[in-house]
Amino acid sequence: MIAEFAGLAVAGSLSEELAGLVARLRRSVVVVRGTPAGGGSGVVWDERGTIVTNDHVVPGPWAVIEPVAGEQLRARVVARSRYLDLAVLTLETPPAAQLRPAPLGDSTRLRVGELVIAMGNPLGERNAVTLGIISGAAAGQVAGTREVLPVSITLQPGNSGGALADVQGRVVGIPNIVVGRGLALAVPSHVIERFLATGADSRQDSAGPIWL
Repeated sequence: MIAEFAGLAVAGSLSEELAGLVARLRRSVVVVRGTPAGGGSGVVWDERGTIVTNDHVVPGPWAVIEPVAGEQLRARVVARSRYLDLAVLTLETPPAAQLRPAPLGDSTRLRVGELVIAMGNPLGERNAVTLGIISGAAAGQVAGTREVLPVSITLQPGNSGGALADVQGRVVGIPNIVVGRGLALAVPSHVIERFLATGADSRQDSAGPIWL
């Protein structure tokens, strides 16, 4: 009986911690509307209001950003990589108070089996959260030699460009491809940081994955 109570206490503590980190992340994950008919999600990456999303979410040079609260904001695409499926946007006006940069984690330190959460805007549901686990190393062969983060998790259209975070609430990747039922791939945070710093890996591929 004591062991059962101890187990419940641990589960309750974990549940509280997850709920807390979800609440903190909500101001760092936005809706990105790259076309009038659709869009996906995005992550506020720094204090300047840089927003990172997937390239396929914003086919044109502009997008509309919808924070969890407040008015819509207009943003311009300043860099993109079809190969990495990344797009970088900057706000047309100074960052709104309702936007908060996401705490960033180091995807190279992730281990197989670690718990992660995905936060995005699937099927029109704002800031929906899904729990999963890292199912493979951060390097893989997908449409070439692209580094990817395999995750056992269920995602839906609209999760593209959202946050994949560890249990400390640090963003370790951005989901972009559904491989099969219960399995998705994400762009690792270290690849995103490298792209932001150097523009590396701007090659383009011709593969046809199932985009979120």
